[in-house]
Amino acid sequence: MAAAAAERGASAVLLSIGQVLAKLTPEFPGLSSSKLRYLEEQGIVSPTRTPSGYRKFSPADVERVRLGLVLQRDHYLPLSVIRDHLDAVDADGGARMALPASIHPVARTYSRADLLAAAGAAPQLLNDAVSIGLIQASDAYEEDAVQLLRAFVALDRHGIEPRHLRAVKQSADRDADLVDQALGSLLRRPDARSRARAAELAPELAQRLDEVRRLFVRQALERLLP
Repeated sequence: MAAAAAERGASAVLLSIGQVLAKLTPEFPGLSSSKLRYLEEQGIVSPTRTPSGYRKFSPADVERVRLGLVLQRDHYLPLSVIRDHLDAVDADGGARMALPASIHPVARTYSRADLLAAAGAAPQLLNDAVSIGLIQASDAYEEDAVQLLRAFVALDRHGIEPRHLRAVKQSADRDADLVDQALGSLLRRPDARSRARAAELAPELAQRLDEVRRLFVRQALERLLP
């Protein structure tokens, strides 16, 4: 009976999405259920699920969301950096850790030779990607270039060359324009809160556009490969 009572006590403190929103929206008016689900997808919070699939948030989950939103709003940090910081806080037993002078990780850069080696790419493949504008020529390449070139290597094995990806790049540019248009009113405001809100919404909108694209591709493949 003691175990059952303890289980009931633990479940009593778990909150639904609506209850979490009621606690946090006074401080974060832009918070929504879709934003909470997006934070879950990005690893900021991991609520438990009921047998029916409903999300339940512990007090620690709520505090993690609150701290993540503060870091995003006040420090303009990307969610990947926020996630790492929150994980470090959890690993330290939940003790609040002071932010370093610069919480942003030092990005590694790659020379052309290092880039080719890291991606396992032939020089001509990189030349083709640069000439088409898929990768910008540089003396120091960042991690995104490595990931792109690795993807190009994998696609090239199946006959999909950089020249075939020009339309994909153009589509991504159009998506960025859509996000810019959607957030235009926020971006035109001079206050820091509006810029922080735009920084918060931009990756979420980009992810939704990416989901739409994936669904369209899947539907097209289903028609081609019934």
